[in-house]
Amino acid sequence: MFTSQTSSFQDSIDVEERDDFDSEDIAGYSQKIQLNCYYTIYLYQGTSLTLIDSSLPSEAEPELRTYISRRLSKGALLGGMGNIATVELSIPEQAVGCYCCLLEQERSPEQPDADGNGYVICFMGGSEKGLNLFRLELDKYVQGLHSSLQTPELQNLETEVRPYLSRWYEESVMHIHRVVQLVQSNISFLLHAALSHTHVEVNNSDEKTKADVHRFIKAASLQGLSQQDTTTASLCKAISEDAHSDLIIDCSTSPPTLSYTVSNRFCDDWIQAFLNAAERCNPFLLRQILENFKLKAIQDMNSLKRFVRQAEMSHYALFRCCQFLQGCGNGDVLLQNARAEHSEMPEACSIIAVLEEFLREQSLAQA
Repeated sequence: MFTSQTSSFQDSIDVEERDDFDSEDIAGYSQKIQLNCYYTIYLYQGTSLTLIDSSLPSEAEPELRTYISRRLSKGALLGGMGNIATVELSIPEQAVGCYCCLLEQERSPEQPDADGNGYVICFMGGSEKGLNLFRLELDKYVQGLHSSLQTPELQNLETEVRPYLSRWYEESVMHIHRVVQLVQSNISFLLHAALSHTHVEVNNSDEKTKADVHRFIKAASLQGLSQQDTTTASLCKAISEDAHSDLIIDCSTSPPTLSYTVSNRFCDDWIQAFLNAAERCNPFLLRQILENFKLKAIQDMNSLKRFVRQAEMSHYALFRCCQFLQGCGNGDVLLQNARAEHSEMPEACSIIAVLEEFLREQSLAQA
């Protein structure tokens, strides 16, 4: 049983060696990526598309327009929701991932029934699978254009719209890479903070770095990964009664100095995978590793819940639960969440108290 858990854990870390993330899907993971990124924005009126601006080569833009028109005619682009697919264009990469989103204009009182007016924004780069990992970030980034797209003339094209569109990859995809590059092997402390709901404070840095760190913590949290609402809610709200101090990152030094750091073996085991992906400059692989990290954590959380239920009726199950916590390396985080979820279940609380005492004794014995 525990051998298979170890094997599964290793498989989670070794993303880069798995067939479903080979060079065809996320190109260049074995070397540093030099990724070309493109954007295009069209005015959409009725059934026609009018080019406003594009960074694509001149021969590739009409090909994209044909593709977008076909998608619109099929009703495949819904207002405010991004659509990601692979497109073949006359560019060096030939086939790339393409994110498209229709931003509909607000209907005026004079034309309340007007339909189909707005803008279509397209971002191209990497692979379809890679861009899908950043769908939420891309959706949010496109929504940030709303205030700049007030008139069809777009007199602010050069001052606002074009610079904003040009930064889509840097702002929506690269933030995880920047955080790993910033803290290097200290990434385990951020991973632990995300799992344990510890607040992270960033001092003596610019606003972009602060935003990057907070986005990383949010991306590494377990919110939304569980299939059970009760589990999801508990993972989001669980705050230990003996809550840790804030993790503080002081960027006045290079590399930054981290204070009040807490980690565990589970988080430490992922350090090298993050560093390897960052060294290869592959943000898509980094995001997949982060998703696998979260998935492994929630699988362990669900396993602990099952063991706790069994331990209420069996001393042997309690023994297995202790073995599991000792082997997974993430016992402190798992018990913190379990205690919050079972706070109104006396029998389960008694089991969790025994497990916490077991972990304390193990920690003292190893000190």
